[in-house]
Amino acid sequence: MFLHHLRVIPLLVRMYIRSQMEYRGAFWLDRLAQILSYGSVFATIGILLARFDTLGGWSWPELALLYSFQLLAYSLGAAMSFTQLRDLEELVRLGTYDALLVKPFSPWVYLIFSGLNIGYAGHIILAVPLLGWAAFSVDFAWSIPSALFLVATLFSATLLTAALITMIGATALIWVRSNHLFSIFFGFWELMRYPLNIFPASIQITLLTAVPLALTSSVPVAALLGKPVPILGDWAAPAALAAGPIWVLIASAYWRYATGKYQGAGG
Repeated sequence: MFLHHLRVIPLLVRMYIRSQMEYRGAFWLDRLAQILSYGSVFATIGILLARFDTLGGWSWPELALLYSFQLLAYSLGAAMSFTQLRDLEELVRLGTYDALLVKPFSPWVYLIFSGLNIGYAGHIILAVPLLGWAAFSVDFAWSIPSALFLVATLFSATLLTAALITMIGATALIWVRSNHLFSIFFGFWELMRYPLNIFPASIQITLLTAVPLALTSSVPVAALLGKPVPILGDWAAPAALAAGPIWVLIASAYWRYATGKYQGAGG
């Protein structure tokens, strides 16, 4: 079964990419719109820092590193989860999800790789050079261990993003409706463009536990730069590294639970 999946996955991805690139002009115009949209957020943070110099003890290059890290981790994780799991609610509501259950293929794998979203290219095109500029602009002595830590925590943050989105989408298998939860997700996600320490303790706890989006940006970047992390303290670095794999296991268990609760279109 595993080898069967490995052979089919490239075919699913290739078919979806071809469908997305059918109208290339429109595709790249959409990517340009994304770059301008997120670039305007970056410019807003720059204007804020030009007036106040620092925010919660973070300088302009440090906030640029935080923002680009968050955007890159999100785009990589969401490319493999968001559109696919957002559309799961409609598949469940219309009963078309039942067709996936009779395929000789994992429904989750089919959903993910038949809809791999290359539309996040705009996010990545903006985030990668910004991350590179910020990395060389921060007052920080880079070393091989710190560079490896950056890459490892970026991978962990990507996994965590995909895991959280998977859990939200999987809720549709139980409740039928789950997309309203994405509004809550993105509301907290937008907060994580800023350092965790500027928020009240209640929000800090929420962003580290119930909605652990701080572990996708503020915690790993703060741990990298040697900045104090509320609540976690010296545990910030290991927590940032372990968060992704741990939440993937939690999301896998939740997917199996939700699948077991699914009753089909007829109830």
